[in-house]
Amino acid sequence: MIGKKWLPALGALVIAAGITTGGGAAMAKEKEKHKDILNVSHRGASGHAPEHTLVSYDMGEKMHGDYIEVDLQMTKDGHLIAMHDEKVDRTTDGTGDVKDMELAEVKELDAGSWFNETYPEYANEKYAGLQVPTLEEVFQKFGKNNSYYIETKSPAIYPGMEKELLRLVNKYKINKDKLLVQSFSPESLTIMHELDPSIKLVQLLSYRSYATITDEQIAEVKEYAMGIGPNHTYLNEEYIQKVVGNGLEIHPYTVNEKERMKQLIDWGVTGMFTNFPDLLHEVKKGK
Repeated sequence: MIGKKWLPALGALVIAAGITTGGGAAMAKEKEKHKDILNVSHRGASGHAPEHTLVSYDMGEKMHGDYIEVDLQMTKDGHLIAMHDEKVDRTTDGTGDVKDMELAEVKELDAGSWFNETYPEYANEKYAGLQVPTLEEVFQKFGKNNSYYIETKSPAIYPGMEKELLRLVNKYKINKDKLLVQSFSPESLTIMHELDPSIKLVQLLSYRSYATITDEQIAEVKEYAMGIGPNHTYLNEEYIQKVVGNGLEIHPYTVNEKERMKQLIDWGVTGMFTNFPDLLHEVKKGK
């Protein structure tokens, strides 16, 4: 059985200084290490465009993001939509819970103008009036052979979310080798694992202080998942090395500064989420 409430960890934040290496062989090794890091466009290129819109996903691809990351909520009439929050208030001109709205109501919302107001330095008049996409529309636009990193958000509120996700994955013949499904809910990931053991899963974690993880916790995660996704703020080299050394991938979120990207790569992460996939691309190129 999977432990339900082991996720919080104790301690204080310690960020060690990044390690620099010299010499030709070391430099070549560093470059190779940078090259293999997964560049996950967090909610699309959400630093540049309104999150979870087709424009943001498209921009993430153009900025060399390796994965389109889609957070899922479910409408009253059972449609999976791309949205981070349970409420539409923050990222649209509407109000209310997604679970209480039918898809037709969601489609009437403006999912772009808020971004222009909040981030005037990145504003674009074309963002005004953008719609909230369904997962189906994302699959239709970007195709079966694209790389998707999908999160089941608040699955306890949406019974059957996992089954509907799998139905759409199968309907659109999504390449499961290039699909990752993540969640903070071990229960949701276990449901996905039972529905289709071939789907690769990532356990999301949230730390509020110095990150630690036990051998027992790692063993529990390995029962159903191939990796973990902790918030990057409280990570340390020892933690990352322990996770990777035990055969799990580690994709921290949400890393938006180049120096931190470099430090996490030096510590051994295998990928990361960023609102600015263009910056991580530059880091991977050694810039």
